[in-house]
Amino acid sequence: MTPSLLRVGHSRSPVVIVDDASGDVDRIVASAAALAPFPVAGGHYPGVRRVLGTGDGAAYDYAAALLDRVAPFIGGAFDVDGFDWIEASFSIVTAAPAALTPVQRAPHFDATDEGYIAVLHYLTDQPAGTAFYRQRATGIERVDAGNCAAFVAAARDQGAAPAGYITASNAAFEQIGRVEARRDRVVIYQGCLLHSGIIPDDLPLSADPRQGRLTANLFVQAQ
Repeated sequence: MTPSLLRVGHSRSPVVIVDDASGDVDRIVASAAALAPFPVAGGHYPGVRRVLGTGDGAAYDYAAALLDRVAPFIGGAFDVDGFDWIEASFSIVTAAPAALTPVQRAPHFDATDEGYIAVLHYLTDQPAGTAFYRQRATGIERVDAGNCAAFVAAARDQGAAPAGYITASNAAFEQIGRVEARRDRVVIYQGCLLHSGIIPDDLPLSADPRQGRLTANLFVQAQ
């Protein structure tokens, strides 16, 4: 494993990158394919998602092992002594740019708690990484309980985001950092940090885990 640390935005928020995180991507993709087809994701995720449980054998074991491997980097970058595993899933972006809802066209946050941490594992070589943003009207990069109302109000005042996936700065949001996707790369960041997948217009949108933008999405809560 090869770790590195980025600091993004005025907040200098930590973003951890770990390359060669598993060394066994083919086996992981095979375990995901064995669970296909995935159901349509709930919430605002633009695609399909398969949440993992203890009965999912090799797929669940992989997620547990991945968290064990990256635990030292979570502790070091976010200054935490431990964490609880909240959820893990395999996810694939499948929504066409023209079909996105207004919420799906803008950066989002996963939680207002800075201890809620995302662990994202890229499982293909597709050029579809992750970018981080600042809301121009408010200067917000990290959404918390104190500024969430202001963030939402500004988003409403700005109106609908431009069509398609956001892949760069626009009138409402400034891109403050980005991580390029790479097979077997993990990126770790706080869920309160505004972010969005970098989904090129020509990205294949197959729901097949062997063909589409397959990622493993894990969430932990710092203790």
